Amino acid sequence: MLQKQNIDWDKLGFNASKTRSMWVGDCINDETWSRGALEPYGNINISPAACVLNYAQGVFEGMKAYHTKKDRIVLFRPHMNANRMAESTEKMCIPKMVPDYFINAVKATILDNIDFVPPFEKGAMYLRPIVFGTTPSISVGPSIEYKFIVFASPVGSYFPEGAKPLNMLISSDFHRAAPKGIGNAKAIGNYSASLFPGKEAKLRGYNDMIYLRASNEGFVEEMGSANIFAVKNKKLITPRLGGSILPGITRNSVIRIAKDLLDLEVDEGDLSVDQILSADEVFCTGTAVIVNPIGSITKDDNKISLSNKGYGPITKKLRETLLSIQLEEIADPFDWIYPLTD
Repeated sequence: MLQKQNIDWDKLGFNASKTRSMWVGDCINDETWSRGALEPYGNINISPAACVLNYAQGVFEGMKAYHTKKDRIVLFRPHMNANRMAESTEKMCIPKMVPDYFINAVKATILDNIDFVPPFEKGAMYLRPIVFGTTPSISVGPSIEYKFIVFASPVGSYFPEGAKPLNMLISSDFHRAAPKGIGNAKAIGNYSASLFPGKEAKLRGYNDMIYLRASNEGFVEEMGSANIFAVKNKKLITPRLGGSILPGITRNSVIRIAKDLLDLEVDEGDLSVDQILSADEVFCTGTAVIVNPIGSITKDDNKISLSNKGYGPITKKLRETLLSIQLEEIADPFDWIYPLTD
C-alpha cells in the first residue's frame, strides 16, 4: 500500500493546499525548454513590472493524478495536455513548450508529492503547470525571460455541494472570447473574462453562465471553464472547435467514448440556443468538473428544467465510463492511462 499524508480525505474541497515541492524551470526566448528542478513549495519573487502581471502573457494546464483500483498512481492522457500547452505557448509568443520536458516536470512533481495523492475514490491530485513572462516591461510586447512551474494539490469535488445538476444562465450581456482571438488557447487572460459574468450569475442564484458565440448569438459556445454538450434523441451535439473554443481533453474523451463504446451519433457543429433549450439532457465537461449534468437553463427569465432530479441516462453513462477508465475499474480500450507506479 502507498503511504499517505495524515489528511481528512473525506473533507477535501477544490482548493490549493501546500504540498512538499514544485517544479521550477526557466527559459529565454531564443532557447529551448531544458532547465528546471524540484524546489520546496512556496512563494516566488517577481518584479511588479513583470510582463505577466501587466499584459497577462501566460498559459496554464489542468491535470489530475489518480490512485486507482489497481493500487497505483496514474495520469490521464498527459500527452494531450503537453501538446495543448505547446500550442498555447506558441500562440502567446512564449518559447514553445517541449512536450517531453513538460511530461518530465509533471512526473517529477507527482512522484515527490505522491503521499498527497488521495486514496482510491477519495479525490485526486490536481496538477497545475503554468508558464509566464517575467521580464520587467511597461511597453507592450512579449517577455524575454519565462518561468515554468508545476505545483500540485489534493482535491475533492469541484462543486462545494458535490456533483449534482447545475442551474445555468444564458445571457447575451457578455462574451467569453472573440472569434479569431486566443479563446482556443489556455491563456490566463481568457479566464478573467468570465469572472465578472460568473459573479453576477451566482448573485442571481445560478451556478454559472453559458456563453453565446460572439459572431452569432443564436449559437452556444461554452461555459467559463468547461465545454458543453446537449443530448437530443440519443444524438450528442457539441459546438465545433474554432478560434474561440478551448479544445478540452475531457471533451475529446467523451466524444470518443460516445462514438466507440456507446455507439452514439456525435455532431460537432453548431449548437443553437433552441437546441439546448429543447434538449433531453445537457452537461458540461472539464478536468475539474469531469462530466456534470445541467439541470436547468434560464434565458430571458424563462427557466427550462432538464434533469433536476439527477443525471440523464446518457450523461450518467458517459460519466461512469470515463471515471471507470480513469480509476482503472474497467479496461482502458484507448491506451489513455499513463502509469507512474507499478
